[in-house]
Amino acid sequence: MGSLQFFAKAVAADNAIKPFLPIFGTPLKAAKMPQKVVERALVELGRTLYHEKRLSRDNSISCNSCHNTVGYGVDGEKFSLGFDGHLTGRNSPTSFNAFMHVAQFWDGRAPTVEEQAKGPILAGGEMAMPSADAVVKKLNKIDGYKALFETAFPKSDPPITYDNVGKAIGAYERLFVTPGPLDLLLGGKDDALSEVEKRGLQKFVTTGCVSCHTGNLLGGISYQKLGVVKPWPNQKDQGRYDLTKNEAEKMFFKVPSLRNIAKTGPYFHDGSATTLKQAVQMMATHQLGRELSNEDVSDIVAFMNSLTGKLNPAIAAPPKTFPGI
Repeated sequence: MGSLQFFAKAVAADNAIKPFLPIFGTPLKAAKMPQKVVERALVELGRTLYHEKRLSRDNSISCNSCHNTVGYGVDGEKFSLGFDGHLTGRNSPTSFNAFMHVAQFWDGRAPTVEEQAKGPILAGGEMAMPSADAVVKKLNKIDGYKALFETAFPKSDPPITYDNVGKAIGAYERLFVTPGPLDLLLGGKDDALSEVEKRGLQKFVTTGCVSCHTGNLLGGISYQKLGVVKPWPNQKDQGRYDLTKNEAEKMFFKVPSLRNIAKTGPYFHDGSATTLKQAVQMMATHQLGRELSNEDVSDIVAFMNSLTGKLNPAIAAPPKTFPGI
């Protein structure tokens, strides 16, 4: 019997699932604020910059505008609103747990959250700052930022650089960990999920969802063609092909993590599914060539609700004050 089938049988029998951890990975654990002075200063600077609207051209948009720390790392919109009313071309993915992904953005064009953080600030349709130098110049003019950078980057001369902006925001985002009920189950608490959630977990496995949504994030660690069995309706966005120009990567996107999926709609890179039930059925149709019953979809969605976790409120909170204000 294969490992997936064995795992499904164990779940059905309400057995402990610890022996099958390689399928979903180890449980997530909540992050804590660092205690060392420099590390704490770096994270606090990152918190301030993450919520800093003056990093945008018209002082109206921050990282938090599209990746809200009290909104599961998203804004709940099909496409986010950028500078001068411009709509972004892809749905904004959650920033929660993102630092553990294989790469950042739907097409994986940034290897880390530190690199990803620098992209939207300079993107014309997003925060729209004209250049990295313009960002540095703007921060230097705001009373108080130089001192914060000096404390966070004691060996950096000058302290305010664009790379340091990305490093600080990334340090803050690396605390965005959201363990939930599934992690209790993975840790050996057999009653962490309800019976319907366990039934949904079994169907999640046997239906084949785990062929892509695996690891401790249930996704986020690989790229996959969208429309493996049935072509995806929206062919305008070709995914990684637009980045690599590799014909073999047409319609390939990073497999999204299912952590907090019940709270992070609309779904897919094009925001084409407004409900989780719709998203599950679309995945079954286009990726697996299956038409699921309403009961199967409802059970799988129930399991997905067990993937909802909470970000430590002390980490989610915006800074108490901003420099120069």
